[in-house]
Amino acid sequence: MSWTLVIHGGCGAMRPDHLPPEQEECARAGLGAALDAGSAVLAGGGSALDAVEAAARVLEEDPAFNAGRGSVLTAEGRVELDAAIMDGADRRAGAVAGLTTTRAPVSAARAAMEHTPHVLLTYDQADRFAAVHGLEQVANDWFVTPERKAQLDRILAAGGKFDAEVKFGTIGAVACDVHGHVAVATSTGGLTAKRWGRIGDSPLIGAGTYADDRAAAVSATGLGEAFIRAVGAHEVCARMRLAGAGLQEAIDAVLADVASLGGTGGLIAVTPAGEAAWGFTTPGMYRGRASANGREIGVYSDPERR
Repeated sequence: MSWTLVIHGGCGAMRPDHLPPEQEECARAGLGAALDAGSAVLAGGGSALDAVEAAARVLEEDPAFNAGRGSVLTAEGRVELDAAIMDGADRRAGAVAGLTTTRAPVSAARAAMEHTPHVLLTYDQADRFAAVHGLEQVANDWFVTPERKAQLDRILAAGGKFDAEVKFGTIGAVACDVHGHVAVATSTGGLTAKRWGRIGDSPLIGAGTYADDRAAAVSATGLGEAFIRAVGAHEVCARMRLAGAGLQEAIDAVLADVASLGGTGGLIAVTPAGEAAWGFTTPGMYRGRASANGREIGVYSDPERR
């Protein structure tokens, strides 16, 4: 059988003629580079798990997105990083939250999956674990960019209120390999001006990240609190496995449920048969897909301005 890779770089208030051209160009280039990395693994017969990690690593290094370098800042002015990875073949999973010095959070999540009996590791102990397992450590200010500092300043000046024009730059990757296995990786810096050790849906298995060879691999982006309450990524798989819903049908139903909880966002997913789909309830979502038959990259909901 063939292989399929789908990625996202977050959703939000991206509109044609509203997003600065240079910002759109950088994002599209980053999505293309991530597709290249993941596709190279899959085209060579590699695993879906390796492919989603490779794609996510590229996006974590790209300051166009809210993951790794270029992540948003907490109210205290530092970066705190969350990530998760899951293998649909046996539902092994690993996740990290609150990292401040680990350069590749998604690889820390994979190390947690492979080298501990646990699923979720957090804060300074998670960074310490990552360092012990050979993952590069950097100063927290390595992740900070002037754009994100200015974004924090604007929100704090407005009283710390949520910005309706925000772009959720969380990144994610889902893949099906030639062996019919699926996997997912999700990584994020969270919300600008977050407080009190807030953790969103991305590192929570079942909420923002889930993979099951009996249904699909799913990654979410958007308002994490709503996806947590909806158990969004798992719900897509549950609707398919238990209710017989199609992939797009399940995605649309979950996004409607998230909306009923006051949230907006997007989902990408792929099945063990290689079927791929996505959906989002915001003006745009950075996204791309690739297979042996070609690739596509999109930003906006309007098919004429994709």
